[in-house]
Amino acid sequence: MSTDKHDVEKWSGTDKESESQEPAYVIDPEAERRLVRRIDMRLIPGAMVIYLLCFLDRSNIGNAKLLNANTHDDLVSNTHMSNQQYLTALMIFIVAYTLFETPSNYMLKKFRPSRWIAFLMFMWGGMTMVLGAVHNFSGVVAVRFLLGAFEAGLFPGLVYCLTFWYKPDERALRAALILACATLGGAFGGAIAYGIGHMNRVGGLQAWRWLFILEGLPSCLLSVLVYIFFPNYPETEKWLSEEERKLATERIKGVASLGHDKITWADAKDTLTDWRLYLHYLIYITVSVPFSSISLFAPTIVAGLGYKGLEAQLFTVPPYAIAFVITVTVSWLSDKREARSWGAFISLLIASISFFVQGALPSESFKTRYGFLCMAVSFSFASIPPMLSWITANLRSTGATTLGVPLNVSIGQFGQIIGVYIFKATEAPGYRTGHFTNAAFLVLGASTVLVLRTIYIQRNKALGPEERRWRL
Repeated sequence: MSTDKHDVEKWSGTDKESESQEPAYVIDPEAERRLVRRIDMRLIPGAMVIYLLCFLDRSNIGNAKLLNANTHDDLVSNTHMSNQQYLTALMIFIVAYTLFETPSNYMLKKFRPSRWIAFLMFMWGGMTMVLGAVHNFSGVVAVRFLLGAFEAGLFPGLVYCLTFWYKPDERALRAALILACATLGGAFGGAIAYGIGHMNRVGGLQAWRWLFILEGLPSCLLSVLVYIFFPNYPETEKWLSEEERKLATERIKGVASLGHDKITWADAKDTLTDWRLYLHYLIYITVSVPFSSISLFAPTIVAGLGYKGLEAQLFTVPPYAIAFVITVTVSWLSDKREARSWGAFISLLIASISFFVQGALPSESFKTRYGFLCMAVSFSFASIPPMLSWITANLRSTGATTLGVPLNVSIGQFGQIIGVYIFKATEAPGYRTGHFTNAAFLVLGASTVLVLRTIYIQRNKALGPEERRWRL
């Protein structure tokens, strides 16, 4: 993308011809604050619940793998899968997720967010319930592929929705509240698995089957409410007054794009050939490695710390609960100080050190390793919202946002594939390869953040202080 004066004026919302025809819209700060509170109450709680259910249905296979394994009533034993086949079942989800992520974002735009997200939610809930009925490896793989296809569009779709409801400096905290529900999902997932573990053989079904059925059902039921109540576009919502709709659209002009704007091939080409965006994508790849490995192997890692059986499920709760607080705090500070790059860098650095220490400590140092696991989980998750807010703040058009956001998450799936294979069963209980691999990728991510920050600083210097365009 060029950085000439014409582009700067276009981004700042200057239109001299329109200025001569009608007076500029004046925004009342108090009215804007009231509006943002209304938007928050309508959009954010619903998005948080949706993503929590999505994460539960995605990651519960890790709980199912260990649930009642001591009596051979676990997923792997009942479906007669080898360890390699189990890893393939994890990986196939990511393949589907990668393939369908960007197309799903375009479908969300075509059919409206409320309709598309409700459809996805009903389908992934249904696939989760079907997973409770599989009996062999091929069944697990087929259903996990479909589950990945339907879940693919949710997170980039929710981030995309934030871009036409909120200004760039308002997004990191909201994105954090949504993403942090993954940590709540992890915490609830462990607690729920602990409870459902006592239902083994109830009604003739193993507990892991009940786990899938009972965690998939809420997504199907709540999809109806999403269809009815989830907000679409600021200028069309009936729950806003005419004045509020006007304010909602006017306040983001010049700093964001309306979600219904048409996407041009020129926008798509500019986005695909904008090399700086690939640095953003690389950063997301690096954090996707620990995100994947933590999400899928948290019960396994905890089992390697001396906690066995249902106790291993229960002790996955504290790391995720702490991660929720850390993620929201880091994102709030990133928004407040407009320091998205620093929020991401510091989080990546602390997480990398925590993983390195876990790998370096003796296997029998259970309590110390558990403490650093809590730090690693917390700051790995905390790095993601500032990164997402950073990239959306530096996308200039509807086409760039519609394509750039899902591309960022889709390309990040390469990191998730790596995360599937790094915690080797033969290395229990230390899992050094897994911890050191996570640490190395996070160091690469932190370094790339500094490089990208330097590039944006230099671009802003070239534009001058009054034409500052690139956000840090």
